Amino acid sequence: MKYYNNARLLLAGAAFVSFSGQALALDGNDVLAKLNNALSAQGGTGLSAEKVVTSGSDVTLTNAKFTVAAAKESVPLGTIVLKGVEEDNGSYHVETVTFDDVNITKDGVGFTSSDLSISGLSVPADPTGNTIDAVLLYDEAHVGSTTVTIDGKQAFSIGESTMTSEVADDESALDFDVKVKDIKGDLSLVEDAKAKDALQQLGIKALDGSISMVGRWELEPGTLDLEEYAFDFANIGRLNLAMSFSGYTLDFIKSLNETTKAMEANANKEEAQQAAGLAMLGLMQRLTFNSMEIRFEDAGITKRALDYAGKQQGTTGEQMAQMLKGMTPLMLAQYNVPELQNMLTAAVNTYLDKPGSFTVTAEPAEGVPFPMIMGAAMGAPNTLPQVLGVKVTAND
Repeated sequence: MKYYNNARLLLAGAAFVSFSGQALALDGNDVLAKLNNALSAQGGTGLSAEKVVTSGSDVTLTNAKFTVAAAKESVPLGTIVLKGVEEDNGSYHVETVTFDDVNITKDGVGFTSSDLSISGLSVPADPTGNTIDAVLLYDEAHVGSTTVTIDGKQAFSIGESTMTSEVADDESALDFDVKVKDIKGDLSLVEDAKAKDALQQLGIKALDGSISMVGRWELEPGTLDLEEYAFDFANIGRLNLAMSFSGYTLDFIKSLNETTKAMEANANKEEAQQAAGLAMLGLMQRLTFNSMEIRFEDAGITKRALDYAGKQQGTTGEQMAQMLKGMTPLMLAQYNVPELQNMLTAAVNTYLDKPGSFTVTAEPAEGVPFPMIMGAAMGAPNTLPQVLGVKVTAND
C-alpha cells in the first residue's frame, strides 16, 4: 500500500511538472505577433518569417522579411535569433536580438550591412495604452559597417551606428542617444556635370563626418527635447538643430499613425492627401512650441562658397561678401521687422567678415501653441519674431 501511494504521488508530480512545462512554454508565434502589433502602433511595418522555431528561451525566425507598406517592398533579413526571451503578463523582454549580415543588390546598386544587433528589447502586451509599458523599446541597437556600391564602386559607407535609450526610474521619461560614425561618401561618382563642377570648385571631393542625436521625451506632457541633432563633416562644418515642443504624447502618435495609414489605404491619392492635410492641421493644434536653435559652425565651406558664387557673377569672393552684406537689410526692410532686421544684418556682417559660427534661436518666455503661430503667420507675419523670441548672433 505504501509503495502504491508513493507511486501515485510520483505520477501526480510528473503530471504536474509536465502540465506546468506546457503552460509556461514560450510561444514564438505570439512573440512575433506582439512585435508586429507594437511596430504597427508606432508607425512601423510588418515583420514576417517563413518559420518560427522556439527552443527553451530562444526564438529563431527563419527567412525573415521586413515589409515597408508605403514602398510595397520586402527587405530580406535572413535568420533572426531572439535570445533570452522572458514573458511577463503578456509582454516580453528579450536579452539580445541578432541578425544575419545584409547583402542586397538591385539595378546595379548594392547594399551591405554587418554586425546588426539589439539588446534589452521590450515588447508590450498591449501597444494601445498610454504608459511606457505600451511602447516598443530597447536598451541599445547596433549596426556595424555599412556600404553602398554603384556598379561595383563604393559610393557611401558608415563605420558604425549605435542607438541607446534609457527609461527614467519613475517611467515618466525616455532618454535617447544616436551616434552614426565614420560616414564617408565618394562624390567623384556624381554624374550630373553641373553638380560635379560645383562640388569640385567648392573643394568637396568626398564626405567625411558623423551624425549625432541626443534628446529626452517626457510622456505625460509629451515634451520632446531634442538637445542635439548634429551633422558634422570635415572641411564643411557642423550644423546642429536643437528644439523643444510639447503635446507629442502617445495619443498624438497614435492619431498621427492612423492618419498615415488611412492615407496609404486610400486609392485616390489626391483625396488622401487633402484628407491627410486637414487631419495634420487638426493634430498640429495639440502641439506647443517651446524653443528652437539652429547653429552652423564653419569649417572652410563659407569662403569657398563665396568664391564659387562670386565666380558665377564674374567677381571675387570678397566682393560677393560685400554684396550680400549690402543686400541683407534691403531684403529684410520689406517685411517690417526692424528689430530682427538689425540683428540679422549685424550677424551677417560679422560672419562674412570672419566666418566662425552663425546661430538663430527662438525662445519665447513661455510655450506658444502652434495655432497661435499659424494665426500670426497668416494675419501678422511681422509679429512672428517677437512672438517666438527670435535672436540672431554670429561668432559667439
